[in-house]
Amino acid sequence: MLKAERKKELQIFAEEIRLETLKIIHGRGFGHVGGSMSLCEAYAVLYGEIAKVDPKNPRWEDRDWVVLSKGHAGPVMYATLGLKGFYPVEEAYTLNQNGTKFPSHTDRLMTPGVDLTTGSLSQGISQAVGAALGNKLDKRDSHTFVFVGDGEADEGEVWEAAQFAAHAKLKTLICFIDDNEYQLDGTCECVMSHGKGLDAKFDAFGWEVQLVKDGNDIEAIYDAIMNAYASSSDAPKAIVLKANKGKGATFAEPTHAHSSQPSEEQWQEALAAAEKRLDEVKKA
Repeated sequence: MLKAERKKELQIFAEEIRLETLKIIHGRGFGHVGGSMSLCEAYAVLYGEIAKVDPKNPRWEDRDWVVLSKGHAGPVMYATLGLKGFYPVEEAYTLNQNGTKFPSHTDRLMTPGVDLTTGSLSQGISQAVGAALGNKLDKRDSHTFVFVGDGEADEGEVWEAAQFAAHAKLKTLICFIDDNEYQLDGTCECVMSHGKGLDAKFDAFGWEVQLVKDGNDIEAIYDAIMNAYASSSDAPKAIVLKANKGKGATFAEPTHAHSSQPSEEQWQEALAAAEKRLDEVKKA
């Protein structure tokens, strides 16, 4: 369990990530706001408390690997890495512009701290499985964390990777599923239903599964990761986050928008609201 002081520090970190994510996308004027904002708390817990990384040595061989399979949510990762000290976070305000190190989808050859290139949905989890297998063969105790979208889980390659990970007993692989219930063309239920749920599907594929009913709750996310760490099972671990798409973005959260192109007035309203929320959390 997190101590109250540490929980507040992580809540502040999450709101800093949320604000910087908005600033990064605002630099381009449009982009994938919804699926970036839903992951701010998970990234805050992971990089603020859990992941073994070194901003001064991004390719440290004994690091934990973090893979954003839903690579279009790159802005949340860019914000987190910048705040963590991999580079000045303001550099990421050049998102997807000529000469930038911060493309629309995460690229390991361009951005310090990005372990694997992703964006073609479902390929990221396959690469993460490969990274976890490599670390196992090299007898490293590093964890591999991968973020998969619920819409992304429509892809068959996700389940090929899931099946292999269970077969290979990749116990240090932890997959976060951003189960925010929406994808590009509408609700997941309407576009491609996951039947009994993504938790049930990963369980059927041989994973050890936890369902976090509030996927934006700092303490619940932390507890789920600690449970995964404490497990004696050889199975890979899945943490299904029932997150809120667009959380904290005033123009995106009410509509669960996947991609947004708001007016400048809407941008300013959203940035002001995020700054206010950060200030409130600091004062609480």
